[in-house]
This record gives sequence, C-alpha cells and structure tokens, in this order.
Amino acid sequence: MGTNRTHTKVRLHDAIVGILYGLSVILAVTLNIQWLYVAGAVALLQIISPVTKFCPVYFILNKMMPDSEPLQNGK
Repeated sequence: MGTNRTHTKVRLHDAIVGILYGLSVILAVTLNIQWLYVAGAVALLQIISPVTKFCPVYFILNKMMPDSEPLQNGK
C-alpha cells in the first residue's frame, strides 16, 4: 500500500510542477514576459533538489500525506 501512495505523491509532484510551468508560460504570453521568472525559479529548484535533497513541493506533500514514504525530505 505504501508504494501506491508513493507513486501518487510522485504523480502529484509532477502535476504541480507541470501546472506551474504551463501557467507561467501562459501568463508570460498573455500578460507580462516577467512571469517567466516563475518558470526559471521552478527549474532552478528542480536542478538543485537532487543535491540538497529538499524540494518545497515534496515538503508540502510529505506533510499532507504522512502515511506514505517521505520523499526529498533532506535526508
């Protein structure tokens, strides 16, 4: 059962990050090019998270889903 919850957590992470990328591009095209800074920040966090072993999205998901295996929790 824990593995299924872990897969759900990974899929939720991917969905949240994808929504952030897509939303920032849509807002950059329609409103202001400076919305691309959001996409850049998300990309930077994704690049450094394997080194730091910390991801803000996983941090929140770990708190919301305590019965699943913690991912990217800084250990």
